[in-house]
Amino acid sequence: MIIVGLTGGIGSGKTTVAKQFEALGVPVYIADVEAKNLMHKSKVIKRKLIQLFGDKAYINDVLNKYYIADIIFNNNTYLQKMNAIVHPRVARHFEKWSLKQDAPYVIKEVAVLFENGGHIACDYIITVTAPKELRIKRLLMRDNTTKDKIKSIMKNQWTDTEKIKYSQYVIDNVDLEMTKNQVVGIHEDILKRIGKI
Repeated sequence: MIIVGLTGGIGSGKTTVAKQFEALGVPVYIADVEAKNLMHKSKVIKRKLIQLFGDKAYINDVLNKYYIADIIFNNNTYLQKMNAIVHPRVARHFEKWSLKQDAPYVIKEVAVLFENGGHIACDYIITVTAPKELRIKRLLMRDNTTKDKIKSIMKNQWTDTEKIKYSQYVIDNVDLEMTKNQVVGIHEDILKRIGKI
């Protein structure tokens, strides 16, 4: 199976781009969504997160994401430890999922694709970019958050320049219509590269 990694900084619009690939019939795996599912379903992950963050990690069996977010984005060590618990299990889940797909290629959307070394397993990589101020504006509208929290998350992610160095494709996600055109162009190019058109 050909794996295409889709990444980009927080607020760049990865999910918007992922939905556009889905509309073209490409199976899409959203790693953040699956990670949250596994944090709720997996007894092993739950136990390890409680060991790491204490009893407040779950309230009434539901992940206390605001409590955990406060800790990990103020302390990089906790972020790395949490990633070491969750990411390997998400990677295994993705492998099983991709084997069930019947398509020329699949998209794996991961916010921290490079940061966690996931790019190594990808055949091609697409990085979604947008100006920093626009990304901050989008996030303030979308999430119950602050500029400080957003900047703290951005600090833990590679810059666009670093990501682009290792990417075969870049989508500048500022205008929706232009983004759609870029997605169609990339889709056709990938199909050509893998000999499907």
